[in-house]
Amino acid sequence: MKTDRTIGTRGVARNPTGTLPLALTVLASPLAGMMVATLYLAIRLHQSSCYPWNYLLWQHLWRAHYPNIFRVADSLMLVVVSLVLFVCFLAKASRQRLHANENLHGSARWGSEADLKKAGLLGNQEGVYVGAWEDRRGQLHYLRHNGPEHILTYAPTRSGKGVGLVIPTLLSWRHSAVITDLKGELWALTAGWRRQHAHNQVIRFEPASLTGAAWNPLDEIRAGTENEVGDVQNLATLIIDPDGKGLETHWQKTSQALLVGFILHGIYKLRHEGREATLPGIDSMLVDADTNIANLLIEMMQYPHCNGTPHPVIAASSRDMTDRPPEEAGSVLSTLKSYLALYRDPVVAKNVSRSDFRIKDLMNHRHPVSLYIVTQPNDKARLQPLVRILLNMVVRLLADKMEFEQTAEGVRTKKTYRHRLLCMIDEFPSLGRLDILQESLAFVAGYGLKFYLICQDINQLKSRERGYGPDETITSNCHIQNAYPPNRVETAEHLSKLTGLTTIVKKQLTLSGRRFGGLEQRSETLQEVQRPLLTVDECLRMPGPEKNAAGDITKAGDMVIYVAGFPAIYGKQPLYFKDPVFAARAAIAAPAVSDVLHPRLSPEEEIRL
Repeated sequence: MKTDRTIGTRGVARNPTGTLPLALTVLASPLAGMMVATLYLAIRLHQSSCYPWNYLLWQHLWRAHYPNIFRVADSLMLVVVSLVLFVCFLAKASRQRLHANENLHGSARWGSEADLKKAGLLGNQEGVYVGAWEDRRGQLHYLRHNGPEHILTYAPTRSGKGVGLVIPTLLSWRHSAVITDLKGELWALTAGWRRQHAHNQVIRFEPASLTGAAWNPLDEIRAGTENEVGDVQNLATLIIDPDGKGLETHWQKTSQALLVGFILHGIYKLRHEGREATLPGIDSMLVDADTNIANLLIEMMQYPHCNGTPHPVIAASSRDMTDRPPEEAGSVLSTLKSYLALYRDPVVAKNVSRSDFRIKDLMNHRHPVSLYIVTQPNDKARLQPLVRILLNMVVRLLADKMEFEQTAEGVRTKKTYRHRLLCMIDEFPSLGRLDILQESLAFVAGYGLKFYLICQDINQLKSRERGYGPDETITSNCHIQNAYPPNRVETAEHLSKLTGLTTIVKKQLTLSGRRFGGLEQRSETLQEVQRPLLTVDECLRMPGPEKNAAGDITKAGDMVIYVAGFPAIYGKQPLYFKDPVFAARAAIAAPAVSDVLHPRLSPEEEIRL
């Protein structure tokens, strides 16, 4: 099925066809009359008829001598002028009768080349790839967006979004980036170019592997500041609520409050002892056979955390726990331990016990930084809480405070970062509900963060269980939405509504009776009919990519792109391996090891220092 891109008004003010020719014909009718009159006079008077205005000259010279001949010429001229005017009147009346309002029921249309340029998608040398567009000559043009606004993509599994949108973007975006990378495929294809030619520090954070970088979430807690309690509360909530469904039960709420106290106590105590606080350390503090929980709670109420006095939040958390009946306290503690079980995996524990990079480095390091968050399919579910913590902290720490400066033009926001940050989050609804993501899309663009969010379909996004519910605001805050051929009717309905309604003019011919020697009586009517520019059925049957027997894509399919405030764009899916430039960039080998921004000294080096 090939979508008819001629459907829909072209979006320009329409002048009735033939208005100018009719006007010129009316103005020229006297000249036509003079031509006929001159020809008649030339025949009767045996003169040359090469100039139509000779009629006027001969009127002056010979009318008195040949009055009858000139009266006939005058009549011929009048008849010709009247006949021309009558024909023009009929033509005008016919057009008025058959003229239809092409915008009566809707004015949706497919975007043109001029629309693409106005939307800022055509001719860009920088930015992310949102699709491609084929002009009337069959030439393919890449569509790129370099503004601060966010992008939302609907693309089913194995539809080609990686080879069409993600990889081309990562092989051309030179600023910092955070990339969720299932299976490590994006690292293998793009990290080499980003390091060698985009001059990025490339970091591979793979919590279930010993080959990547390490990151300790507790290093991001701004201890000793007014932000410390909020930071710890957010972290504790993410640990206790790994799916983003909210703290629904009493045990979750009480476990979260207790964990806040344990984390704060661990940070202060271990730092006083010259050691680092870690989540495996917090878990060990609770499950160690040598630890008496009652004594630990007493210590939390008496330890000199701040200026020789106990921390009020830590003391309150401990006191709240000691006031509970033993049975309830035991259940709260058991619930808390279950949520920390992930960090008993020795590989995960090692990868969260130090920090080879910090969140602030992503936008403020001397070089741009590309952070690949790699998870293998069999580890995806159990590592989800840790990935959620990382993404949450990226948003909270990099968009925490806006500064202003006075300029000659007035007060404006001050740029406080070195590098823009692209957050390429594939299958983001599978991470569970991240309220910070939904809430922050409206303002993080002002801090230099640009989100490129990818989901399978609208159902995944609006799911009450795993997504953001029917009243989500993510679609409202994404300036661009693009889509590959959907599998679900609900997604097709959403795309059809985004495309809009257009007006189709239907011409109806009616034949009845007989007239003038057997000719049929004929009447024509025009009817304006409303229809979606892209129906649900057409959307579901939009051509997808062609594949060979092995399942590899051999030919790109179609897609649609929606830019707020502009007509929908019927586009083509780009393929990086069909472009020799991208193919060469993807062939650059990825680094064997991850970059480390904060290297640790060995014990021998520390002794020498």
